[in-house]
Amino acid sequence: MGGYPFCHVQDVLCGQHCICTAQKSSVGGFFRIDDLVIMMDYLTIAFKYETMQAPKKKEGFEGQKAIVVPKRILADQCERNRLLNNLYVTDIGYYPRAKFHYRHRSKGAEQYILIYCHAGMGTATIGQQKMDIRQGDFFVVPLHTPHSYAASEHQPWTIYWAHFKGENAPDLVSLIQKQTGNNKGNLRFPERTIELFETIYMQLEKGYGSDQLMYSNLCFAHFLTTFMYNEQFADNVQESSGDPVAQAIAYFQNHLDRTLMLEEIAASVHLSPSHFSNLFKKKTGFPPIEYFNHLKVQKACQYLRFTALRVKEIANLLGVEDAYYFSRLFTKLIGVSPTEYRAGKR
Repeated sequence: MGGYPFCHVQDVLCGQHCICTAQKSSVGGFFRIDDLVIMMDYLTIAFKYETMQAPKKKEGFEGQKAIVVPKRILADQCERNRLLNNLYVTDIGYYPRAKFHYRHRSKGAEQYILIYCHAGMGTATIGQQKMDIRQGDFFVVPLHTPHSYAASEHQPWTIYWAHFKGENAPDLVSLIQKQTGNNKGNLRFPERTIELFETIYMQLEKGYGSDQLMYSNLCFAHFLTTFMYNEQFADNVQESSGDPVAQAIAYFQNHLDRTLMLEEIAASVHLSPSHFSNLFKKKTGFPPIEYFNHLKVQKACQYLRFTALRVKEIANLLGVEDAYYFSRLFTKLIGVSPTEYRAGKR
């Protein structure tokens, strides 16, 4: 110990990570300066480790898959095709357990973006809107809108994603925003959505022939509608979805042989007649009774085409006692009388 400078441990642990003043002493509680250098190195490394930002990755995740359609193909086969230029995929992919996934585009993207979080968690910022993304959530990014998104470090997300363009893309994204209330929604029934994704991906994976591009991009329109109307049109969930409009439509379908009053329909979904009527018309564009009559006429069309039942018999089957009233109702909606419709004038 003789002659070596010593530093007090309190100086080392001061939290400043500075060079401590050496003190010559042989009193207990002091360390050798070369031991303190090792300790300082350790503390510096620990400090850097604690403050170091997590690595960020655009891609490179085990099990990932992605396709970027070449720009020349998009220009020649999609933008110039009258059937495809309304909506077409430019990029599509799947990232499972994408730890450290991060993207930031200060000027936005040249395409619209949709990302569905199938598992895990993440965050997204679109313009000034900051969102927590959890399992089942999806979000859309409008064209040329600054944005960033990242997977949770501890529960990294598994995502299905697509970039798309086309003349109808702005209106479709606006409709999604209208349905969700902002840029974020939730997909309660993802089975059909994922099935369509796999179909689109499989076709594009085969190449960029006209058949593959036509089939995959026409499927993509259906893919987007599963985000807009997931609960309403998912298989076998209309009555249990909790949506009073969907429940009322199911009630209509089960009572086409009756005459229903507005009060009865509203009671079936536990709403007042006025509130139900306003809600129904806002969502469907039609008053409830008029919508119910549409379904009756639709069923009448099937009877006229596929049975030999007389018009009066069909009216009775649909809960309409007055055959003349039924004929007027039919003609108003279809444009021809029941007899003319049966004769093929449709």
